[in-house]
Amino acid sequence: MSAVPQALPSDAPLIELDRASVTRGQVRVLHELSLSIAMGQHTAILGPNGCGKSSFIKLITRELYPLARAGGDAPVKVLGQTRWQVDRLRSQLGIVTGDLSGNLADMPGLSVESAVISGFFASYVVPPHREVTDAMRERAREALTLARALPLLERPYAELSAGETRRVLIARALVNRPQALLLDEPSTGLDLIARQHLVDTMRDLARQGITLVLVTHHIEEIVPEIERVVLLRGGRIFADGHREALLRDEPLSAVFDGPVRVDHDGERYSARVGG
Repeated sequence: MSAVPQALPSDAPLIELDRASVTRGQVRVLHELSLSIAMGQHTAILGPNGCGKSSFIKLITRELYPLARAGGDAPVKVLGQTRWQVDRLRSQLGIVTGDLSGNLADMPGLSVESAVISGFFASYVVPPHREVTDAMRERAREALTLARALPLLERPYAELSAGETRRVLIARALVNRPQALLLDEPSTGLDLIARQHLVDTMRDLARQGITLVLVTHHIEEIVPEIERVVLLRGGRIFADGHREALLRDEPLSAVFDGPVRVDHDGERYSARVGG
């Protein structure tokens, strides 16, 4: 499978925020956030619960909108567009969130193959009036192979483990051969083995040329291919730089508001609460 699709017609950033502010209810959750992520620039957005990570994701999925302001550039652009439909971007940017898993699991009799093929149609099931072609089935198998999930092809989706559903959701996004993946807390609920399988899958995708934008609070998920780290705290960017500079005791202790000790073993990082 060739995971790298045709080049974009422009060199616009994958994601661009220009002083984007967001309120939820009466609370401002993002404070004039400015951030540009280029295609090909693997990036991790790291921070504790409540730091604004979910609001960032929802800006991209258009579940939240930035506060309007007079004049100037648009606060949020995706691939150079100020207005976009997520389903129409799926051949360039695949989005993997945990919210989708529950919706798919509620679909009666949904197989893994059908769950992946539904990604072609941006729906939870294959629409009854749409034909599933042999080419689509082959693409589904290719995507499942890339996500290390091909043995799950004929399994009922609702019977999968948490780790298996993550791999299938990644395959569902990959079926459109996107140039980039936005991954929202992908290891939530995974055991140690399932998390390692996820990490291995992310490394494979990065080597295939797929840009990774990882939103997480686990530094163990930040694979070596991800060199840029953005630390969020209180809806603001606390720091933005190279992994070696930011995956350290001092900046992470400040961001997580408590003593954090980072262990570094070659390419692998892990964190624990320190004294």
